[in-house]
Amino acid sequence: MTNWLPDLQASDGPLYVRIADQIEQAINTGALAVGSKLPPQRNLAYDVGVTIGTISRAYTMVRERGLVSGEVGRGTYVLGSSNDDDPAALDPVSARLVGTRAAHAPPGKLRFDTTAATDVGQATAITDILAAICSEHPNEIASYTRNFPQHWLEAGRQWLKRGDWQPTIESIVPTLGAHAAVIAAVSVITSPGDRIVFEHVTYSQVSRGTTLIGRQTALVESDEDGVIPEDFERVCMQQHPKLAFLMPTAQNPTLSIMPEQRRRAIAAIAKRHNVFLIEDNLYGGTMETGIPLLAEIAPERTFLVGGLSKSVAAGVRGGWIACPPHLAQRVRIAHKMVSGGLPFLLAELAARLVLSGTAEAIRAKVSEEVGLREARARDILAGLDFNSHPRVPFLWLKLPDPWLSGTFRQAAFAEDILIDDEDEFKAGRSEKTFYRVRIGLSSPESREDVVTGLTRLRRLLAHGPTGYDSPA
Repeated sequence: MTNWLPDLQASDGPLYVRIADQIEQAINTGALAVGSKLPPQRNLAYDVGVTIGTISRAYTMVRERGLVSGEVGRGTYVLGSSNDDDPAALDPVSARLVGTRAAHAPPGKLRFDTTAATDVGQATAITDILAAICSEHPNEIASYTRNFPQHWLEAGRQWLKRGDWQPTIESIVPTLGAHAAVIAAVSVITSPGDRIVFEHVTYSQVSRGTTLIGRQTALVESDEDGVIPEDFERVCMQQHPKLAFLMPTAQNPTLSIMPEQRRRAIAAIAKRHNVFLIEDNLYGGTMETGIPLLAEIAPERTFLVGGLSKSVAAGVRGGWIACPPHLAQRVRIAHKMVSGGLPFLLAELAARLVLSGTAEAIRAKVSEEVGLREARARDILAGLDFNSHPRVPFLWLKLPDPWLSGTFRQAAFAEDILIDDEDEFKAGRSEKTFYRVRIGLSSPESREDVVTGLTRLRRLLAHGPTGYDSPA
């Protein structure tokens, strides 16, 4: 067993991340040799002066990076390329994290931590369209994208429309996915130092991205119907944000759907305080609620974002943003600056998928599969407290006492299941504790895998933390 200790003063950031980074650095420099045993978690927590939960999260992180292996009762050991039986050891980069998630599921793990569109055979249709594009447009593929054909805009208008409403074609900007669309809008409306409103739990990749480019986060309270207007007004009055990022329909991760009256109240407050709104409708695009979009209620200040990743194919990176009047050109330029530009091949593919009706047909198949999986989840998790919807590829599960979100995530990992704890969705440092995890239903390869994984999680919940022991 090694006597190695981390130097917590060597870097900034959360303690568990610093400890994990120190472990990785020690492995890279040879200070922690291949095959050496890391200190027991309780011992290291005592020596460093932190909680055992902090050490546990750090050990989990380096395990997900493919740098160590751990077994209950045996300990945690440094892996190396000499371990030919362990693919993660042969290629540790493959198991590293993107954000707080593993880039690829470690061998033998069931992936319930992403919500990309389920594989329903869409690769065949995409292959045919790609072949046609390559045959018809060799020059455009070989060069940079300098023009935006009208049919790219028309595809966006069709994909973003809801009910009888659709955006104007002049307002549409094709983007490299929904995330890039949001960051482009942020770059147009705000400057470094400006504040952006986020719910306490939301699609946190946006808040992290905006922090990276110098924006500040302002947190607003929500309830089962979404953002609370009175608290939104308080934040606007006290912190003077320039922009608010909202998911009024099928909010990620809570699945809340904001009623029309509340949407109108939020829009009125935004108008009073001159705040622009980003309406992320990526999950909302899978359902018809009959409730007007914020973009319908306040088109002069709302950016509506949608894309193909959750309902057609995430790898296509197809997205569109409908902009307030006179801002589309600015967003188009900002998108090019922050993303490097829109590849002709992907933009043309996304447009043809939509205009040919293929995207809608795939979305119908994906929605059907998601509904079947959600029904299985309802049966297996019956009696527990969770939010779900037949058209949305995840559920938001309340953990029974005394489970903690991070502890359950780690326990699930020990059961070969990857899920997201609530920290993955926190837009900033929040004192709120939800005791919830998000479980994605779309990424397991089959319904059988969904049943297997959820059954294991149900059993784990029933046993409680006393039936779970982390590696010493």
